[in-house]
Amino acid sequence: MAPYHIRKYQESDRKPVLDLFSNGLLEHIPITFYKMLILPQTLLFILGVLFSILLVSGSWFLVIVSSFILLAFLWLLARYTWKNRVDLSLRTDMADITKSYLRACGSCFWVAESGGQVVGIVCALPEENPALEKKQLRLRHLSVAMEHRGEGIGKALVRTVLQFAREQGCSEVVLTSSVLQYAALGLYQGMGFQKTRHSFYSWLSRLRGTPLFHFTYCFPSAQEGAL
Repeated sequence: MAPYHIRKYQESDRKPVLDLFSNGLLEHIPITFYKMLILPQTLLFILGVLFSILLVSGSWFLVIVSSFILLAFLWLLARYTWKNRVDLSLRTDMADITKSYLRACGSCFWVAESGGQVVGIVCALPEENPALEKKQLRLRHLSVAMEHRGEGIGKALVRTVLQFAREQGCSEVVLTSSVLQYAALGLYQGMGFQKTRHSFYSWLSRLRGTPLFHFTYCFPSAQEGAL
C-alpha cells in the first residue's frame, strides 16, 4: 500500500482531477445497464418486440439483429444518466474549480496524492437553504481511483470534510448518492451518515427504480440539542 497525503487542489491538478471525476461516475454505466435489463417490464418489452418481429417477418436473422439494436439502445439509456451528470458538472462547478471551491467562503476542494499522482478527490460547499436554522456543509464529488480503493483513502477524504465542517461551525454534513453506488453507500453509512430520504434524478431513474439517497451526518452537539 503506497503512502498518500491529502492537500488542497491546485490548478496543475485539473486534468487528473477531471479524469478521476468523470471515470468515477461513468464506471456505473454497466451496473445501470444490467439493472435496466433485468427489470420485468424491460424483459417483457424486449420479448414482445422480438416475438412481433418474428411473427411479421418470419426471419430469425432479423430477430437477432433487432436484439442487438435493443440492447444497444438500453446501453445508451444507461449511459445517458451518468454522462448527463458529468456534462452538467463540467459546465458548472467543475468548469472552474478554483472559483467554485477555493475562492468561495466556506468551501474547499481536496485531492489525495500518492506517488506524485492524484488518486482521490472530494469537495465541499455550504448548503444554501435559508429555511434551515442550522448550518450545513454539502460533501460532493468523492472519488477514488480504482487501483487505490481499499486503502482507506475514501474514509480519509470524508474525515477531511468532517473536520473542515467542524472548523466552519457547521452542525451537519449532507450528501447525495445513487443507490447504484454501492461502495460509496457502504462507506457513508459505516462512517455515521444517516439516510434521510430519497429522490429521483430524472424520469429515467424513476422508471428503472434507481433513486438518489440523501444522507446527513450530525455532529454530537447537534444531536444532543435535538434530543
